[in-house]
Amino acid sequence: MSTVDGPKRDTVRIEGPAPRILLIQAPYYDQVVGGMRRGVERVVAEAGGVLEVVDVAGAFELPAALRMALDAMEHPEEPPLWDGFVLLGCVVKGDTDHYDHICREACSGVMSVAVGTGAAIGFGLLTVHTLQQAIERSSDDGHNKGAEAAQAALLQVALRRKWRMA
Repeated sequence: MSTVDGPKRDTVRIEGPAPRILLIQAPYYDQVVGGMRRGVERVVAEAGGVLEVVDVAGAFELPAALRMALDAMEHPEEPPLWDGFVLLGCVVKGDTDHYDHICREACSGVMSVAVGTGAAIGFGLLTVHTLQQAIERSSDDGHNKGAEAAQAALLQVALRRKWRMA
């Protein structure tokens, strides 16, 4: 277990209606992603938010699912379905270079969508060398990367609302 403490963040406070968050998860490593999901659920609940969860096949599909969700909201006459997004997954290094390709393309794809759209995104893709490292980062303690991703998404939602109100 790591001896370095993760960042301690207070509950995110968001002005206005309850934030609606879409969690897109790749539950290939169900124990790990399930642990991170519990962190997301806790953080979103503490912020008074509403969470919707969808599954995709794997980490490679996370950026496309995010893009599809954003495309589903392109109806200006309707309120947006979600205020922010959290993406969760885990890739464990194996004996081939498959790990490198999946990690690089998933991260690049999410960053491309984030920069191109300005969407409020929390990205929780674990890229680890061992399953034990992933378990440590998905436990119910201060190191839960799902909780950190949810905090990031909520902070982005709060920033967007602040700037829209200004």
